[in-house]
Amino acid sequence: MANARSGHWLSILVFALILLETEGFYVGITYVESAVAKGAVCLDGSPPAYHMDKGFGAGINNWLVHIEGGGWCNNATTCLARRDNRLGSSKKMVKQIAFSGMLSNKQKFNPDFYNWNKIKVRYCDGASFTGDVEEVDPKTNLHYRGARVFLAVIEDLMAKGMKNAENAVLSGCSAGGLTSILHCDNFRSLLPVTTKVKCFADAGYFINTRDVSGAAHIEGFYNEVVATHGSAKNLPASCTSSLKPGLCFFPQHVAQQIKTPLFIINAAYDSWQIKNILAPGVADPHGTWHFCKLDIKDCSSSQLEAMQDFRVQFLSAIKGIIGSPSKGLFINSCYAHCQTEMQETWLRNDSPQLGGTTIAKAVGDWYFDRNPFQKIDCAYPCDTTCHNRVFDPNEQEL
Repeated sequence: MANARSGHWLSILVFALILLETEGFYVGITYVESAVAKGAVCLDGSPPAYHMDKGFGAGINNWLVHIEGGGWCNNATTCLARRDNRLGSSKKMVKQIAFSGMLSNKQKFNPDFYNWNKIKVRYCDGASFTGDVEEVDPKTNLHYRGARVFLAVIEDLMAKGMKNAENAVLSGCSAGGLTSILHCDNFRSLLPVTTKVKCFADAGYFINTRDVSGAAHIEGFYNEVVATHGSAKNLPASCTSSLKPGLCFFPQHVAQQIKTPLFIINAAYDSWQIKNILAPGVADPHGTWHFCKLDIKDCSSSQLEAMQDFRVQFLSAIKGIIGSPSKGLFINSCYAHCQTEMQETWLRNDSPQLGGTTIAKAVGDWYFDRNPFQKIDCAYPCDTTCHNRVFDPNEQEL
């Protein structure tokens, strides 16, 4: 039995390696050591880091800066829990990561961006690169310096050639997708006026809605993130001038005012949001949502009804950007989270589509002004092209 089981896992590993060999490749880490003197550091005081695959051919002066995701920490306790792992320390990050999907260097897998300079910025501040608190509590040694990290990384990339960029994109997944929204105009301002700049946000459009118990869980959480990290001064002034800073962490209060072109890629039944905003553990003490959150096929009719209501609220939260000529939308009805980093959802024969168009084609056409793209899917379970997530029961929630 043991031999059979080990043989099974070995064959899975071999398959995964073959898949990586054909659809992805490994890229080494770069530490921004010069950032430390500026106080632009991870939660533990270590230098920021990124992985860069250099552009070639016609893409040598084009830059795609993609921000890693990984949730947030809202107080010293939750930030301490991250400080000594990869989400709070560059010392704990693996030295190589796989690039695929939008970061692929193969034309067949990534026709519009394959030969660009592609950078994945590691996430180690816990507040979507918005924090800036000068004081460091000696008891915790926590550094809330995400906004400084963002600037230091961009400055390092500028010195490596991004100052000559003809085209540039700021993108990100999850908390990194939120970064690409909140920093979109800031990114534009740091680049030459001659550079064509647009932003993509993948699974970064987190909405402010009550959980299944009726509590405003995510709003309270975001308020604490912003207060802990001193984020208010680094959030878009177009929002903070009229709303509480914590509300300006929600894209629905920010996206409409962003001047730089912005493309939103999001599942209307975003699996992270269903698990952590609609039905967080604190709102479901008896675990009635446990199996539903792991696999949408295991949801009861009442749970599906709650998720359909969540979709309605999600669509209401994006209504301010529908029809805007500078905005793109790919809102599918999948149970998914982050669809640009994986080849299977970015561009493959069986990838998700809206109106017969893959995410890769929609985003590429929109960036290069070949075609505008704003499409919203019909309600679940109508979309047969979805790659719905099935989760490990041991995965941690917010």
